[in-house]
Amino acid sequence: MGASRSSGTTDALGPDEEPDEPDRADGQGGPGGPDGQGACSVPLDSGSGSGAGSGADSGAELLAALLDGMDAALCAFDAGGTVTHWNREAERILGWTAQEAVGRTGFAGWAVRRADAHEVQGRLMAAMDAPGRQVHEFALLRKDGSRVLVRTQSARVLGAGGKPAGVYCAFSEVHAQIDLERAIALSEALLEDVSWGVVLVDVDLRPTVVNAYAARALGGSRTGLLGRPLGELVVQGVEELEAALAHVLAEGAPGAPAEFWVTLRTAEGERRRCWRSGFLRLASPLTEEPVPLGVGWMFRDVTAKKLAQQEADRLRFRTGQLHRAARTVSECEDPMEAATSLLDFALAGFADHVLLDLMEGERLVRTAATPADAPGPCLLVAGGSIPVRYGPGHPALQAVERTGSVRTSAGAGAGASAGAGGTEGAAAWAAERRWPRDAAHALSTVLRSRGRTLGVLTFLRAANRAAFERPDTAYAETVAARVAGAVDLARAVGSGAGE
Repeated sequence: MGASRSSGTTDALGPDEEPDEPDRADGQGGPGGPDGQGACSVPLDSGSGSGAGSGADSGAELLAALLDGMDAALCAFDAGGTVTHWNREAERILGWTAQEAVGRTGFAGWAVRRADAHEVQGRLMAAMDAPGRQVHEFALLRKDGSRVLVRTQSARVLGAGGKPAGVYCAFSEVHAQIDLERAIALSEALLEDVSWGVVLVDVDLRPTVVNAYAARALGGSRTGLLGRPLGELVVQGVEELEAALAHVLAEGAPGAPAEFWVTLRTAEGERRRCWRSGFLRLASPLTEEPVPLGVGWMFRDVTAKKLAQQEADRLRFRTGQLHRAARTVSECEDPMEAATSLLDFALAGFADHVLLDLMEGERLVRTAATPADAPGPCLLVAGGSIPVRYGPGHPALQAVERTGSVRTSAGAGAGASAGAGGTEGAAAWAAERRWPRDAAHALSTVLRSRGRTLGVLTFLRAANRAAFERPDTAYAETVAARVAGAVDLARAVGSGAGE
């Protein structure tokens, strides 16, 4: 509501005073009236105001300023129904100025149709006889003759003796009130248990409001997460998330949702999640210049969907590789060349090294391998086959014994240790098993053809890659079956290295 200035004494209804009738009824001004700007009132003291002290003048100016600063329209009536106050917002909505409104008796004929005036005035003045606020909706008239539906809240004004001395009425356009109520309802609904996370983050990038979904996703309670740095909740990926929040604060919301992979610290251990996130910059509506209050961060956990998509992409790629390998192998005259070509196609995106060890009697003999010190194709061992000195319990020997597959990785103490000690530990682990020094994850699978064990195929990954999982085992066994067929053919025709 608007505030204004008044040249009269304080125009609040006094405790035992009866308001004077204004000198005008036509809205054209009167003694002690306003200066033509902002809220206006009819002085309750009929004197000229010359005897009033500076305190009374300051009180009138303060009251006018308060009225002029309000965001809702406000008018007031004395006990006889005469308008005593009218602020700028009331003037904006209805078009009637303070000079035209203050001093009129009721709304009849100017702010309300005469046919409705009696009912409207009665419902407004009824607030004098009831405690609390009364809420009504009226159709008021603008100065240009158009009508506007307003929602009013009216309450009585008591004098010092406790007797009703008048009524004040705050009103706003119904559509504006409904818009406000919808905005409040929407914000409350978003912060309840909806199917996506909502987090309000302050300018220091700390959560200030967290809904139930977000609390579950972050692994805490709605109150326990407030004010904590995101780095305490997110082990990996917090830098990217905070960078996005800072960008929104500085530049505004991005045009499309973003996906973040994060690792969370939970009571059950660390878990990796993918969040599809959208951001909104929050600014105060109470200032002329937008003042950032923080960021609204909305997200959904799409981990299952992303993993399924990744698995589908991986399966599509591997199927394509096997198809291309089959076409290449069909053109190979030498079955062992076909076997190594198959392994070259299988390595792409799957492993860093591959070792082909074939059975000769009771021993495994190194028949083909990729270079140990650099990436390269799988080649037959030059100068003849070399027996491998695998110790007891070696994964390749276990695969032969079980007639299946064995997965293994460097121990946590070696692979996860910081600094050079961790690197040397992993290298020692690989060297002990007769593998290249950078190997940290291994998958050994047996070669079987016509009911016989022909050897072992071992795939190796470096420490910067994930360990082999069950889907990788299925793919390795598919490759091993095709390699075993080529090796069996090579032995059958007497052209392979195993002869």
